[in-house]
Amino acid sequence: MSKHYQIVVVGGGPAGLAAAIKASQSAGVSVLLIEREARLGGILKQCIHDGFGVVRFGEKLSGPEYAERFIKQLAQTGVTVSLFSYVTRMRRGDKGFDITYVCKDGVQNVTCDKIILATGCRERTRNAIFINGDRCAGVYTAGAAQNLVNILGVMPGKRVVILGSGDIGLIMARRLTLEGAKVIGVYEAKPTPSGLTRNIHQCLHDFDIPLHLSSTVTRVFGTNRLESVEISKVDDKMRPIEGTQTTVECDCLVLAVGLIPENELARELGVPLDNRTKGAIVDQNCQTLADGVYACGNALHVNDLVDYVSESGETAGGAAVAESKRKLVPVTLQGKLLYAVPQRLDVNSDLSKVIMYFRASDELSQQRLTVSVGGKTAFTKVYNKLLPPEMERITLDLTGVDLTDGEVTVKLEDK
Repeated sequence: MSKHYQIVVVGGGPAGLAAAIKASQSAGVSVLLIEREARLGGILKQCIHDGFGVVRFGEKLSGPEYAERFIKQLAQTGVTVSLFSYVTRMRRGDKGFDITYVCKDGVQNVTCDKIILATGCRERTRNAIFINGDRCAGVYTAGAAQNLVNILGVMPGKRVVILGSGDIGLIMARRLTLEGAKVIGVYEAKPTPSGLTRNIHQCLHDFDIPLHLSSTVTRVFGTNRLESVEISKVDDKMRPIEGTQTTVECDCLVLAVGLIPENELARELGVPLDNRTKGAIVDQNCQTLADGVYACGNALHVNDLVDYVSESGETAGGAAVAESKRKLVPVTLQGKLLYAVPQRLDVNSDLSKVIMYFRASDELSQQRLTVSVGGKTAFTKVYNKLLPPEMERITLDLTGVDLTDGEVTVKLEDK
């Protein structure tokens, strides 16, 4: 007979840890945390640079230090943890959900009332961005290169080209430089950097690493090992411009070309996804449009700060232990917004502290964000500057606002 849990959390990174801890704080709630790796912590295990926990703890911690604080809290709870475990099947059953996973003890079957998906992201690879050329060694995703250096103590190369100016690409430019590699340059197809401003300064400017905008890698060369890459300028639609090709000698290409929320299990459960975020459509409690299924952390949308990953995990964990009959109203976006989360609001749930995350679609100045219900303004805030790489967070108090028949509109426009 399958063992039954009230809540199953899939993923033992910062979101999953926070969700499991929060859910377990309710008396009598049984929680199972399933993690596919041998240790808890997710990607934080290999992020040995500091900068984590500034919002939550008021101090700069390394990734492992931040994770360890939650791991210690988890050890004080009654949460059952299954490591080296991989979920192979999820189905909605007669009473909740049926889950099959594989661990060191073989195939396991459990049932549960609620599921929290904290599965994080996966990296885009060379094939995803159509880089032509030889299939040679020396081409890594940024996460793989980080794991080699920080966990295994292996240098991926001596002369390095980095494609993509996202935060992990910038951090790896600094990390490889500190370990003695020559980072020839960071190349970015967009006309503006994709990483946080502070990382541009701390990782590139402080180490005299050049940043080349509107440029991309179009081909790799190498019989066995990478020998060089072809760099091309791109137009305003990020298409390579013929005749601009140059060749750069290197033995390592690090790809930091974006993250995709990992939602294969969400699809298996029939969870509708948002084309903007590539994560699930959720309400303010992180519950998806599939009742009883919650999504949090980077599986929901890619965050800048781990503090907010943990925050959404706690939101999901706290909401999953509560029972409510939902009534959802849509959140409509207007103006230059890349996305906003949540995409729905549950009228029957707590509206006194609705946390909303959003990103601007372009680099903007002097912008006004307005949240309105039925044409009436419920919240407004002016931003002097907005950048797509920098996620914004606002807290809405919608108590006393009649959401019953009114659509919620989030609009970003010139001040």
